[in-house]
Amino acid sequence: MISRRQAIASSLALCATAGISAPPVRPGRLKQSVSRWCYDKIPLDRLCEAAVRMGLQGIDLLQPAEYEVPRRYGLRCTMGYAADMMTIADGLNRRENHAAIERAFRTGIPQAAKAGVPNVIAFSGNRKGMSDEEGAANTVAGLNRLKAIAEDHDVTICVELLNSKVNHPDYMADHTAWGVDVAKAVGSPRVKLLYDIYHMQIMEGDLIDTIRKNIAYIGHFHTGGVPGRHNLDDTQEVNWRAVARSVADLNFQGYFAHEFVPTGDPLTALAQAVRTCTV
Repeated sequence: MISRRQAIASSLALCATAGISAPPVRPGRLKQSVSRWCYDKIPLDRLCEAAVRMGLQGIDLLQPAEYEVPRRYGLRCTMGYAADMMTIADGLNRRENHAAIERAFRTGIPQAAKAGVPNVIAFSGNRKGMSDEEGAANTVAGLNRLKAIAEDHDVTICVELLNSKVNHPDYMADHTAWGVDVAKAVGSPRVKLLYDIYHMQIMEGDLIDTIRKNIAYIGHFHTGGVPGRHNLDDTQEVNWRAVARSVADLNFQGYFAHEFVPTGDPLTALAQAVRTCTV
């Protein structure tokens, strides 16, 4: 085990090696984190060291076997995988999947709770010819089987909103309204949406107003530059600082996680995104 102070000292050296300038960490109103898969060429320990230096609060999208790594650096896993058998294409919108998903969550949610992981991810699945109305009813039924497990362990199940136009053709939870209707029907404080700003900019736009109207049903955010899902810089069409400020103004208490594929030096790109969204 190392202390947070030791982690910061170590990460200063890492950032210097990577060419990252090292201004003092300025705390902001948002709890920012970073998605592991976007930086999978960097060992997780090194990513955690850099995350501490940048003022991040945790690492997103880890497997249970990885949950303890960020804790060594005073961080936490901010979104975990609790049911590997549930995929983007094959998820909650099919009743034949519900029993297996429930079994997985009965193991995965207690694991997350024990490790201090506040959120676990879930997916609607693809339409495959199913109507959105039937899929919503099925998803509600599946989440109703899971919500007591989540409530008992103070872990939030976050159903991710993804675009079906560019990255995930046929995905059902591709509009905020569909996800909000599902969350309302389930009626649990432990069932919310993962609002991926990249995906919803592609599908809907109108980001700030949509977030304001539906913040009660949003448990987590992901970022990613549009187009291309790259750096949050001036080549992108989203005003990231304005979006971050609008979320902070709503007193959002969840995590604002960076999930973009960096171009150039990856840690420099991440540090820039953190600065942009520190409001």
